[in-house]
Amino acid sequence: MGLRRSIYKTPAQLRSMVEPGLITAASLDAVRALIAPGVTTGELDAAAFDVIRSRGAESNFQLVRGYRHTTCISVNDQVVHGIPGSRVLEPGDIVSIDSGAQYEGWNGDSAITIVVPGGDAAVVDARQRLSDVTEGSLWAGIAALASARRVGEVGDAVQAYIEAQGEYGILRDYVGHGIGRKMHEAPTVFNYRTSDLGAEVKPGLCLAIEPMVTAGSDATFVEDDDWTVTTVDGSDGAHWEHSVAVHDDGIWVLTAADGGAASLAPFGVTPVPIP
Repeated sequence: MGLRRSIYKTPAQLRSMVEPGLITAASLDAVRALIAPGVTTGELDAAAFDVIRSRGAESNFQLVRGYRHTTCISVNDQVVHGIPGSRVLEPGDIVSIDSGAQYEGWNGDSAITIVVPGGDAAVVDARQRLSDVTEGSLWAGIAALASARRVGEVGDAVQAYIEAQGEYGILRDYVGHGIGRKMHEAPTVFNYRTSDLGAEVKPGLCLAIEPMVTAGSDATFVEDDDWTVTTVDGSDGAHWEHSVAVHDDGIWVLTAADGGAASLAPFGVTPVPIP
């Protein structure tokens, strides 16, 4: 029987996680800048690919068996794992983009949700609210990680934040994960309270925290393409994600250029660069 790899990284390994995180962030910045009515999801995917390749990395999504795209792009009632292609963005669409890069054997993983400018004001406002609540719950979870003793406290914080904002659904069948040599590693990171306290939070832990939230029911199905996860009731979905490292001096958001400083400030948390 082979030795089980520890979920905790060494300080040197944590430093190796910084660059793939920044490359992942840059790929999403490129996509964000292009989102507009008339742009196809395939064009957004190509922009992410160009950034990742130009930085000497490779798309870790393309390393997943059976998947050949750089990103997952999910629109409106699609929550996650949407396949980019010929779909044209329309004013008011809510678009979630999930991207990841592997650089020198280490991985980054992150997602953003953007509402396309224009369209019906009431629809846009509701979709922007959904995105804001989802993003806020992500940062609440990351902030909780800074002082947590067990990983389960992250999910508790995510759920508490969402419940305080109104009636929203939290996907139960799709969760966050550890990240490192592989894009998906142990431990599981739930986006809701569970009786499982989870792994111990201590230096060397790297997590991809990624709440997936709907404006209605959390019931979903997988479309005929065997990838796209869509709401049963047709309600809109949003997805935000960051890769986060815990080290001796604090936490650092690997997929945020500032380490998460601006978004963690309202929670009273100051991230510390990995030494």
